[in-house]
Amino acid sequence: MVKLLWVGIAIGIFFSNWVDGFEGYNLNETAMSMFETEAYRVSKATKVPNALMVGLTLIQGAGAKGAVCLDGTLPGYHWHRGHGSGANSWLIQLEGGGWCNNIRTCVYRKKTQRGSSTYMEKEIAFTGILSNKAEENPDFFNWNRVKLRYCDGASFAGDGENKAAQLQFRGQRIWLAAMEELLSKGMHSANQALLSGCSAGGLASILHCDEFRGLFPETTKVKCLSDAGMFLDAADVSGGRTLRNFFGGVVGLQGVRNNMTQICTDNLDPTSCFFPQNLIGNIKTPLFILNTAYDSWQVQSSLAPPSADPSGYWHDCRLNHDKCTRAQILFLQGFRNEMLMAIKHFSISKENGLFINSCFAHCQTERQDTWFSGNSPVIGKKAIALAVADWYYNRESVKAIDCPYPCDKSCHHLVFR
Repeated sequence: MVKLLWVGIAIGIFFSNWVDGFEGYNLNETAMSMFETEAYRVSKATKVPNALMVGLTLIQGAGAKGAVCLDGTLPGYHWHRGHGSGANSWLIQLEGGGWCNNIRTCVYRKKTQRGSSTYMEKEIAFTGILSNKAEENPDFFNWNRVKLRYCDGASFAGDGENKAAQLQFRGQRIWLAAMEELLSKGMHSANQALLSGCSAGGLASILHCDEFRGLFPETTKVKCLSDAGMFLDAADVSGGRTLRNFFGGVVGLQGVRNNMTQICTDNLDPTSCFFPQNLIGNIKTPLFILNTAYDSWQVQSSLAPPSADPSGYWHDCRLNHDKCTRAQILFLQGFRNEMLMAIKHFSISKENGLFINSCFAHCQTERQDTWFSGNSPVIGKKAIALAVADWYYNRESVKAIDCPYPCDKSCHHLVFR
């Protein structure tokens, strides 16, 4: 029971981080409690019995490289060794959890597990794509599976500092130190590897995809998977650009520009180069985009945040899709159309994969009920885990795009109360 409580608290912090990083939210104590309570309810409903618990390893050599969390503590990861046919296969899962775009929000983060290893759980459950059970994770269960913890606030992409606020923005260095450590632990001899991530980690898996490919010989099968990382540069309900303004703060504050690909920065401003829609067309490594067409995080924090909806017209809809008016659903259908346009060119490549389902959800690889279970979300009767594996192993081309809401009855919608 105590363990379940801590799982609930951890997921509650994850959900609250969706909003903590946004200026202009001014969430009161009741609103924050609502997010934590609902996240705890979801965690109880989706808890996997006898889940594998994996301990935290700190990267001891990282400090000398300046590869530290926001507060200067060592970064860390959780690793469960592969065995049998998966002994030389490696899955790296980049943790998500929002971003910080100014000194105030970054100072706040460094007192949480999203900014300091001091506050990280000493062990976490490996479920979904990280599960060690064949019946839960049929194609990756016996791989080396690593979860790299997220403690920089810029999708492992920044490099700078603010001495006055005692903040270290070292996401890029954390990424490099972690990869160096894992290579030394046996990843250098991998015959196949997959870089994955959820939310801010899903964005990171796009940002670092080709770098990851470059760590291995050409003979190694290397691919990337972005789960809920397709953040769009879209107008919010007031016509403003909430997420663009926010990302601009992240990029400027944390020194992300120096780590961006030149092919993008030669043609676009740095903030635009933090949006996946402007990156995916130039990634050479095979990439799979897994996203909901009505991503809950983007609906709540990018499209209809309270700062863009002072009258509260969107309040009920943003928390529960069943309470959306016809006009609001039409607006959200427009967002879905923008996402399909953003991936149109990307989808042409036979090397890339897609699974865009019409659900109100966020992150589907790490939760067992959405990754692979008896009632997992499906497109064409194929669950997410099987679609990803078919693509990874070249069993068949996967370009699965769901029909618009509300046609999909297999969704596990997130509803906030």
